Amino acid sequence: MAERAGRVGIIAIGRNEGDRLRRCLTSIDVPGAPVIYVDSGSTDGSSAMARALGAQVVDLDMTRPFTAARARNAGLEALVAAHPALDYVQFVDGDCEFEPGWIDAALRFLDGHPDVAVVCGRRRERHPEASFYNRLCDAEWNTPVGEARACGGDALMRRQPLVEMGGYDPAVAAGEEPELCHRLRAAGWRIWRIDAAMTIHDAAMHRFRQWWLRAVRSGLGYAQAWRMTWGRPDPLYRRETLRALGWTLGVAAVGVLAGLAIDARLVLLAPLIWGLQFARLARRCGLAEAALLLLGKAAETRGILTFAWRALRGRAGGTVFYK
Repeated sequence: MAERAGRVGIIAIGRNEGDRLRRCLTSIDVPGAPVIYVDSGSTDGSSAMARALGAQVVDLDMTRPFTAARARNAGLEALVAAHPALDYVQFVDGDCEFEPGWIDAALRFLDGHPDVAVVCGRRRERHPEASFYNRLCDAEWNTPVGEARACGGDALMRRQPLVEMGGYDPAVAAGEEPELCHRLRAAGWRIWRIDAAMTIHDAAMHRFRQWWLRAVRSGLGYAQAWRMTWGRPDPLYRRETLRALGWTLGVAAVGVLAGLAIDARLVLLAPLIWGLQFARLARRCGLAEAALLLLGKAAETRGILTFAWRALRGRAGGTVFYK
């Protein structure tokens, strides 16, 4: 492990993470590896705590529009400036704790696969039993093992292609990792999800509003990523964007147009279609999850429309906080 410590640096980003950040930084099991913590306007003393734990702290200028991509880039810039010889960069969200042995396992994989630029593993939820929303998150993190199209916020990356790509796109409000991976794959690199425990995430989602805002942010990210990549091969999130719009505005339009063109009673087609979809989903995954899946499309549509409105006004940046 000591030999590997001189080859990898860790970048954590966070905002008012409290004890979750402490767990994150103390779970790094590569002695001597440089650690950068990028703080995005915390008011809970996160920066001071990170310094006390030995991390170099970058306080993000919050007078400029915030994105997680911008925070990750600020950490990358500081890390490369201080340690230009590093081969690998491990990104982690400040509300995550490393699983023992993850970084070592990821380094071994990249050492043995020179065509892979990014490797990630299994992120699991700390308290899936605490709320239905947490259980949904835990299922979301359980992605297939093997070659992947993208990673999440926690991933080990090769420094050289990351820097050559210019890092993350700071204008991307959500989904900055898939957008970066899209560029890396276009340049011939591969992304891989290995069968290894990586991090423990603490969503701490106990209220409907938290879940709703998270879904709104997802929709905003879908729309922005699709707009940025629709001229490239295999554009990002086209299917997700069109599915959200289809199950909300599309179904509503069918009902309204049928009512206007044929018979006013046909406006009931829209709630009938939604009801049938709810029944189909409920048979597959239960009443509560079926309801959230349908409502999630409405939240994503709101995010998509929010992005469209901002873009029309020349203000496509910005993000949505759910914590």
